[in-house]
Amino acid sequence: MKMVSAAKLSRAQDAILQMRPYAQKLQELLSNIVSNSEGDTGMSLAAERPVEKVLLIVITSDRGLAGAYNANLIKLAKLTIKDQYTAQSAKGNLTIWSIGKKGYEHFAKNNFKVSETYKDIFLHLNFQNVQACAQAAVKAFQNKEFDAVQIVYSEFKNAATQRFAVEKFLPIPKVVSKAGAKKSDFIFEPAREELIAELMPKILNTQLYKAVLDANASEHGARMTAMDKASDNANELLKSLRLSYNRARQAAITTELTEIVSGAAALQG
Repeated sequence: MKMVSAAKLSRAQDAILQMRPYAQKLQELLSNIVSNSEGDTGMSLAAERPVEKVLLIVITSDRGLAGAYNANLIKLAKLTIKDQYTAQSAKGNLTIWSIGKKGYEHFAKNNFKVSETYKDIFLHLNFQNVQACAQAAVKAFQNKEFDAVQIVYSEFKNAATQRFAVEKFLPIPKVVSKAGAKKSDFIFEPAREELIAELMPKILNTQLYKAVLDANASEHGARMTAMDKASDNANELLKSLRLSYNRARQAAITTELTEIVSGAAALQG
């Protein structure tokens, strides 16, 4: 399983490392545009509203044997609910969309309001399937079914390290400028409204796809590390059992020799 995960990790790592700079720059661009825009023209996805209904998109894995990977993600999601959305959860206004079967199984078992629509994305991981989830979240936000959307996922660092994060998806966060710092300003061609309407959905699709690719690489890294540690533990256990077996075998041989010598001495006597 370590070898299989190592092979899958190589492909997943290449995918996220190629995707991340592009996605981060797009997200930075979008946040800057939102921060510099005035008025509500075409900015429905950046509109701040009183938070009454919340959507959490929790990205876990389909399979276990990955150490504490899934447990840490579920724990972070519950802490987020406890710290930020206790009232919404109590009123039944908190909904969870689980990408990955492990998260869905846990939240369904613990009586959370969880949707199974997107839990099988990892079976056919491609941009189109993730895009469908992102577009559904955007549409629900525009229709005021939700007032806030957040993503809970693991950011891939390396094979042994993942950073578990909560990322704001909607409304689009604005750039907080430091005191005295100038905001980036853009010259729009064609018009600002046309560009915003075209760019916003595409950038949001890319943002969710990056999170899913991060989670995919993190899962294989966690599983490879867990299986490596399991192999080391198995070898240690085997070594300990071998020593115990040799001691028991030696004790049995010594006992038999003692009995033979004692029997021979008794016959001679």
